[in-house]
Amino acid sequence: MSETEDEKLLKEATELPWEVRLLHKNWKVRNDANINLAALCNSITDPEDPRLREFGPFFKNTVADSNPYVQERALDALIAYLKVVDADSAYFVVFLFSCLIIFFLYSFSHLISGQICNFNFGRERYAKEVCDIIAAKCLTGRPKTVEKSQMVFMLLIELESVDVVLDAMEKAIIKKGAKAVVPAIDIILQALRDFGAKIVPPKRILKLLPELFDHRDQNVRASSRGLTLELCRWIGKETVKAVLFEKMPNAMVC
Repeated sequence: MSETEDEKLLKEATELPWEVRLLHKNWKVRNDANINLAALCNSITDPEDPRLREFGPFFKNTVADSNPYVQERALDALIAYLKVVDADSAYFVVFLFSCLIIFFLYSFSHLISGQICNFNFGRERYAKEVCDIIAAKCLTGRPKTVEKSQMVFMLLIELESVDVVLDAMEKAIIKKGAKAVVPAIDIILQALRDFGAKIVPPKRILKLLPELFDHRDQNVRASSRGLTLELCRWIGKETVKAVLFEKMPNAMVC
């Protein structure tokens, strides 16, 4: 496709709905759409802006893009989106709001039919989808992709989705592939450094350490030691040793 044809295609694509552009068969259209979406999110200052309700559902698909360049642009757009939402975390309900409406309507229909409904799913249900996809598709990507993924996870923790983030990191660690495990450890370490033990539950980290220290990859074991030292800073050396020594007596704890 010539440059002129590319320009024509991209220009015509701007007339399409966002969801069509972001999932277009041509990667250049998808790339351009993510760049435009990031710029638009960066221009929004009000967390109650109704456009955010439209954008939320897009990200569970865009961050899974098979093209690494487009995937990075999708992460940029998600970061821009989360930053404007994070301007006031009370408005995080706009995250994937369109999907939320669907679930409310579904639950309401069951309520009418006499079934008991549980409305306590909230924002974490949708943050979970995005976290799981990023953990599965982005943590083994290019360094920039991993870096942007870490930023997404930190923003989600700011938005009180720490359990969802830790769940996704645990899944990455269980898969045992060192390429995904080391970034997952780094994300947990960064979260603990930035937010502290009151926000990031130490018990969840302690539970992971024996498996990490037993990992066959030396880079995983080295990262685990760094995480353990940081944990010692927050809850005390003796507390960590008391919990871990029985399971891993040969490990260098603190």
